[in-house]
Amino acid sequence: MAHFAELDSNNIVLRVTVVSDIHEANGPAWCKNFWGGVEWVQTSYNNNIRKQFAGNGMSYDSTKDIFIAIPRFASWTLDSNNDWEAPTPQPDDDKSYDWHEPTLTWLETPEEIR
Repeated sequence: MAHFAELDSNNIVLRVTVVSDIHEANGPAWCKNFWGGVEWVQTSYNNNIRKQFAGNGMSYDSTKDIFIAIPRFASWTLDSNNDWEAPTPQPDDDKSYDWHEPTLTWLETPEEIR
């Protein structure tokens, strides 16, 4: 089975659907004829193509030919691997941390909710 993501006019993923292997070669055209939509792009459940499996709300960068995850927080930026990165690195110890957007810092996760 092949998977295809429907994109809106801003290259945001609207949905992902499964298509029979017999339609994979002409999948984007087949999807558009069957379901409509602006554009369809193949995605890989095994992350074999386009960096990662597409999901609703993710974006598609047609220049890099990859799907980019939804940013977790407004302050985070894309790194050189096209992954979202906090403005400061997470502490590297055995403790658990959560990002605190109002202060742009990592706060230790209270033990009672770990």
